[in-house]
Amino acid sequence: MAKLEEMQEPMRSHLANLPCPTFGTSPWVSGPPLAQRRVAIISTAGIHRRRDRPFEGMAGDYRVIPKESTAKDLVMTHLSTNFDRTGFQQDWNVVFPLDRLRELASNGSIGSVADYHYSFMGAADPAEMEDAARRLAGLLKGDRVDAVLLVPV
Repeated sequence: MAKLEEMQEPMRSHLANLPCPTFGTSPWVSGPPLAQRRVAIISTAGIHRRRDRPFEGMAGDYRVIPKESTAKDLVMTHLSTNFDRTGFQQDWNVVFPLDRLRELASNGSIGSVADYHYSFMGAADPAEMEDAARRLAGLLKGDRVDAVLLVPV
């Protein structure tokens, strides 16, 4: 991961001065206990199946990753030059913890693993992601997902 103190100006100042929202610790919605929830992953690591179209520019679209996917099935096409791919290359769970989610389901910590998971390329403008996010919400609902592990990278 790129460290702020190691970045060149003006990127360092730009990132250091970005507004960062704060959120309360209360859940936004109520629901069943975690041990009964169906969980999906949404990552911003720009990963996708090898046969899928690579991420391009700042489109704000996403790729669908089936739950039976393995590390060898996935590639990363994140565009940022400041994006460190080392963690993904050593252990895909750093950016897409599907193995860990399977373990949580196996030991009863969560109810089940969703059939599909999703990856965006995080360098996209959030305003360009709204339509895709609305479509994705419908897919999650159709898969009976009631909890999402957001993995911002």
